[in-house]
Amino acid sequence: MNFWESHFWYSKSQRNGIFLLIVILFFVQITLYFIDLSEYDSLKSDEFEVIQAKIDSIKNIKSQSSERKIYHFNPNFISDFKAYQLGLSVEEIDRFFSFRNRGKFANNLEEFQSASGVSDSLLSHIAPYFKFPKWSKQKAITHKKNQEKPIPVKIRDINTATAEELMSVNIIGLKMAKRIIAYRKLLQGFSLNEQLFEVYYLKKETALSLMKYFKVLELPQLKKININTASFKELLQLPYLDYNLTKKICQYRDENLFFENLQELKKIDSFPIEKFDRIALYLLSE
Repeated sequence: MNFWESHFWYSKSQRNGIFLLIVILFFVQITLYFIDLSEYDSLKSDEFEVIQAKIDSIKNIKSQSSERKIYHFNPNFISDFKAYQLGLSVEEIDRFFSFRNRGKFANNLEEFQSASGVSDSLLSHIAPYFKFPKWSKQKAITHKKNQEKPIPVKIRDINTATAEELMSVNIIGLKMAKRIIAYRKLLQGFSLNEQLFEVYYLKKETALSLMKYFKVLELPQLKKININTASFKELLQLPYLDYNLTKKICQYRDENLFFENLQELKKIDSFPIEKFDRIALYLLSE
């Protein structure tokens, strides 16, 4: 009994405090019951919508600024990325690049469509971005006229050309010009235009370009020797004959006494048939 009394016994000041707390709680409940808080909820909702609108506006601005603007440009110099931006397929891009790699230009929308193969709908979509230079059409016409009337090239004799003259066409340098002259001296002069291909380190494409300006206009006076009386050393000094081939020629001559004609050279074992015409330039069989 004393246990329960000890938990429910309060002093006068404690009882007054409890009573005051109950009164306060009562008045708070009455206040919440009679006051309408919907206005605060509405105000809070309006403020939230304003804030959300600002956030959406900032997102739109950021999205617009992140988009790459496409300005007017010459489609002849279009890049992979810009072509992809405009909606061209990989095949259309490759087809137009192949057209440009051949040195051609699209001077209007029709030529661009023909070169790339884009559809009419895509062309109408991307056409506003294109800006063809005013001079492109005139340049194409001028280029065509130049093709129809090529400028005549002055041909000079390769056997009399100096190093400076060989260099004047801007195809080779001084070192290669001297190498050509040195080989010409070894041959006693070029007898065939194709002998330029034999010059050490001279590329075939460069030799072909050089032959547009320099050709054999006058045959050189070659010093020929008799194949039946020439010594081993004399034969060895001739162009196109190395030690092994010279040895075989001398052995064939010893076995058959002499060469009746130069065609017999082709009977020699492993004789370079493709060089016969060049070797024969320096030999006699009489």
